[in-house]
Amino acid sequence: VIHEKAPCADSVHKILCNHTSKSRYFLVGTNQAQTKHRVLKIDRTEPKDLVIIDDKHVYSQQEVRELLGRLDLGNRTKIGQKGSSGLSRAVSAFGIVGFVRFLEGYYIVLITKRRKMADIGGHSIYKIEDTSMIYIPNDSVRVTHPDEARYVRIFQNVDLSSNFYFSYSYDLSHSLQYNLTLLQRPYELWSSPASSAEEEVQTQSKQDCFDIFEDEGLPTQVVYGLLNEPYYKYVWNGKLLERVKDIVHHDWLMYIIHGFCGQSKLLIYGRPVHITLIARRSSKFAGTRFLKRGANCEGDVANEVETEQIVHDASVMSFTAGSYSSYVQVRGSVPLYWSQDISTMMPKPPIRLDQADPYAHVAGLHFDQMLQRFGSPIIILNLVKKREKRKHEKILSEELYPAVINLNQFLPPANWIDYIAWDMARYTKSKLCNVLDRLSMIAENVTGVLRTNCVDCLDRTNTAQFMVGKCALAYQLYALGMIDKPKLQFDTDCVRLFEELYEDHGDTLSLQYGGSQLVHRVKTYRKIAPWTQHSKDIMQTLSRYYSNAFSDADRQDAINLFLQVYQPSESKPHLWELPTDFYLHQKNTMALPQDRRREFMPKTVGVDPSPFTVRKPEETGKSVLGNKTSKEETLLQRKTAASAPPPPSEEAISSTSEDDSEDDRDDDGSVSQRSTPIKLLTESGESNRTQEQQQQSVKEPYGLNLAEFPAEEDQLIYERKSKCHGLFFYHQVICLILVLPYIHYLIHACAHLSFSPLSLCPVHVREPVSCFPEDSIYAALPPQVDRDSRDEFESHVMTGQGQVRVLCRDDMLMYREYVKNRYM
Repeated sequence: VIHEKAPCADSVHKILCNHTSKSRYFLVGTNQAQTKHRVLKIDRTEPKDLVIIDDKHVYSQQEVRELLGRLDLGNRTKIGQKGSSGLSRAVSAFGIVGFVRFLEGYYIVLITKRRKMADIGGHSIYKIEDTSMIYIPNDSVRVTHPDEARYVRIFQNVDLSSNFYFSYSYDLSHSLQYNLTLLQRPYELWSSPASSAEEEVQTQSKQDCFDIFEDEGLPTQVVYGLLNEPYYKYVWNGKLLERVKDIVHHDWLMYIIHGFCGQSKLLIYGRPVHITLIARRSSKFAGTRFLKRGANCEGDVANEVETEQIVHDASVMSFTAGSYSSYVQVRGSVPLYWSQDISTMMPKPPIRLDQADPYAHVAGLHFDQMLQRFGSPIIILNLVKKREKRKHEKILSEELYPAVINLNQFLPPANWIDYIAWDMARYTKSKLCNVLDRLSMIAENVTGVLRTNCVDCLDRTNTAQFMVGKCALAYQLYALGMIDKPKLQFDTDCVRLFEELYEDHGDTLSLQYGGSQLVHRVKTYRKIAPWTQHSKDIMQTLSRYYSNAFSDADRQDAINLFLQVYQPSESKPHLWELPTDFYLHQKNTMALPQDRRREFMPKTVGVDPSPFTVRKPEETGKSVLGNKTSKEETLLQRKTAASAPPPPSEEAISSTSEDDSEDDRDDDGSVSQRSTPIKLLTESGESNRTQEQQQQSVKEPYGLNLAEFPAEEDQLIYERKSKCHGLFFYHQVICLILVLPYIHYLIHACAHLSFSPLSLCPVHVREPVSCFPEDSIYAALPPQVDRDSRDEFESHVMTGQGQVRVLCRDDMLMYREYVKNRYM
């Protein structure tokens, strides 16, 4: 038996915000029936601190009127004095989004307008329509800052009226399955001593929310899942409420999600059935299309969205008596360290892997999150291209598949991650093949949580998720007894309704991440799109192009500020002064001690190694980007769109339309991966510099002098002598870990040469006897490998066989040193 909390019984449904002239704000919250009231007192005399008092008392309507009357009387000014008297109402609101502070005092963000979007088991889901941001401190104590207004504008660039949702009694951050889970805990774990003033309130609240049962003589609390902690990954105002979470009563806390929520009503022979679609966008590693790619060091991926479709019989609006079915699937960027260079705008920027991850560490963290949330099996549907003349999307597949194979060796076979790779774009071009039929076959074999991705996780991904959702919908209706077999056909009212719901869902997510609506839709892949659709696709592509070029940087700053990824402070640079937000989203990279970080900075940096410190030209030498100032370089990196080329032509639209090109331009050798022209130093604007100046510029910051390298004649002698002894090493030697045990062989092979410490020129040492035990034109016996080298070699062989030894401290230090030297 499920014992549920009466919907909307205690939560604060409306806030009447009243304030005095100088000292305090009074927030009076009431439930939907206006039978219970709570009061918050916010001090306005603190210029920068947030002081909130919650007496935890529940007032009746008469009691709250008397309280406000006393406050109004006590705050009236004396006769003859100027100014307002008593209390004055500031705003009426429907909930608190949170509290935020920049460089002055705190603001409170209130929901002033809402619209109901869905109803699940009697629990209403609302969309935020409008908000109000109120400065808390009084003007008499306000300490102004010249940059405060700019931070406010950036913060307000996050349009809270655009697809932010909340509910007073239903946890939108969790799935329906989780919310219907019963948790039973002994009475002693949840009962706590209460004061006499609170005891009656707590007792009444328990009666409203729970039933108490005897379990072997010990009372047990049956906790309804709606009252649990939210899943903060999908909460967007978690940081804004963090300051007051432990101060105020939980009825004041209202968590919002960002994404999509839509509900459609389907009549099956007069029987109402509600189909609800809820998309939760992750607040971790959140951002815009080209500025957030791949994953961060904690396993959070860009554009990660959890989509849940709920089907229930609308004739019974109760969890206890109704029938409900829920299915969840996930989309998200490929969990690797990768990005796309947009320093020169082009329709299809080249994909690059930013860091080597040989042990699939970041992918392991990502799939560990999914296993903890959903269990196994996790199924990956990878829709990126597999055949390209010039590698572009294929780069991601070549890295993801080995990562999954590597991770599966640490999982029991029953819990392995399933990997399905299908080149959807190439399959679409075939006149004999039906893309949706193939997706239906894949959907029929999905038995767990499906994680779908292409490059951007927009067009191809949305169509694939629609086909999987359509298959799941048939099984949901069949399980609820609505249809006699789990099959649904296209061009039926049911599927049309479901398709419209999924297209609204896809358009909304595409606008949030890519800046435009979907380019390719289900009708596109069915090849029944009207002729006017092509012109619409061109407009959507251009809209996405210009959004990525001109507005994404500002939108990214707003998201970083709203999610408190960046928190303003007098002691650090302003948000708009940062050339990149890499360190804001990759926090583990900042764990390197300060003294160790200094080793990797140029020697001319001086005492302060901060990359944000303003330096004179003589302190830094010539910039890599030329003679530009630090401010110009920052603007160049952040506002690359200033030099953006003209918009792409119509024939390049298919490659511009995000990642979902139907026309694979790689087949005919046209643009698939255009790389930015890179000129050598002698071909660039620096070509007038002499060789000595170039060598000096290298030696100053890094202590390296090119003049000390062997001359060309000496290099030829070295190569000829090496060939004579059977060692064919020319201009480079590729050192792999597996050949380290034989390094002694290389050393002894070159023993006939010695180098002067001054000139590094080879000096011939004429020794009649070789250092080798046996050395002739027929054979050469190399030296014996020592024990340490053998142990190292055996360790790597065991690792390849899955027998990983425990890493010691020296191993961790060596790996950290490698990472720092290679990537930092």
